[in-house]
Amino acid sequence: MLRIGLFLLTNLAVMIVAGVVVNILGLNRFISHGHLDLQTLLLFCAVFGFAGSLFSLFISKWMAKRSMGVELIENPRNADERWLVDTVAELSQKAGIKMPEVGVFPAQESNAFATGWNRNDALVAVSIGLLQRFERDEVRAVLAHEIGHVANGDMITLSLIQGVVNTFVMFFARIVGFAIDRALQGNRDSESNSVGIGYYIGTFVAEMVFGILASMIVAAFSRYREYRADEAGANLGDRNAMIRALQRLQQESGQTSMPASMQAFGISGGVGRLFASHPPLEDRIQALRNGHNSPDSLRQSLS
Repeated sequence: MLRIGLFLLTNLAVMIVAGVVVNILGLNRFISHGHLDLQTLLLFCAVFGFAGSLFSLFISKWMAKRSMGVELIENPRNADERWLVDTVAELSQKAGIKMPEVGVFPAQESNAFATGWNRNDALVAVSIGLLQRFERDEVRAVLAHEIGHVANGDMITLSLIQGVVNTFVMFFARIVGFAIDRALQGNRDSESNSVGIGYYIGTFVAEMVFGILASMIVAAFSRYREYRADEAGANLGDRNAMIRALQRLQQESGQTSMPASMQAFGISGGVGRLFASHPPLEDRIQALRNGHNSPDSLRQSLS
């Protein structure tokens, strides 16, 4: 899913910059008399961890527009654009959210995404390829799926989870780095507040390892929310159309070598399943077939 990919890349960039600034300016105030002050360290990591995720959230819409070349539809120029805007307006009203910005982006892969820092300030965009190849009821189902993400507050929840993950990755990585540095120094300068190269290398390597493990947590959350967005799409739009849209994606994935942006929408499998942001398409299709299109399920999917 493009919104998650863009969010994670931005968050990673912010965290890397923050780490470099901290090291250059020597802001390791959590080292006192040769020991780690764990409470200060945890607070330090929480501030930087949540700053990275929240900053990524607040610029997510701006980043998506520029990185994907989204062209906003402010004044529809033809019947297709008018239909697209009217459909998003209808679905967003049905979901109880403010009308998002609507746009298209120049990609031949069938793709769509929704992003924004809150449910009443969102962007929904679809690719040219999806508009060209999908039937209108299938496009409507995909739009309903994306509106479901917005109504469910998935970006906000993702940011909070990412903030927690960032915090503990930084926290444990610095504990590992400090332990390595002290082991290399032995008893020399055991009361010193300074750290050596072992600390920086150890922290860097540990952040990479813990970051990979933590990404499994974020991916698991994303897969769970994807089922809920599918259910919201089935109820806001049409269950059969939602199934057909996923089947069309499944057919396209079997006919071509899908680029990363297509994989982000839901094409994943093999050993990378633990890191996949979406469940396998066949699992999503089966879940929709087993569901029930009722007012109760709609309320639950949007809760």
